[in-house]
Amino acid sequence: MSEVKQDNRMVRYFKETRAEVRKVHWPSRKDARGLTTVVLVVTIIMTIFLGLIISPLASWLASSLFVQQNPVAIVIGLVLAVAGIIGIAIALRRQ
Repeated sequence: MSEVKQDNRMVRYFKETRAEVRKVHWPSRKDARGLTTVVLVVTIIMTIFLGLIISPLASWLASSLFVQQNPVAIVIGLVLAVAGIIGIAIALRRQ
């Protein structure tokens, strides 16, 4: 009886990976360009939003909380913290 030599794990991994990549439906050049444009536009818009709105708001909140101890900022901070905890709980529940 002759035994059939089995591939080692690395060779089998690369063979299976190659087989999976061949099954992928790759977008056309036009589709890829359009999707890339969407990603770039959204990235630019979010960068502007975060830089112009969220960053100054976070700076004000941090300075009000830790330097001036502003009661309004403390309430806003607590609301944001609770909202964050609830958001994380919902996200974990969906998994």
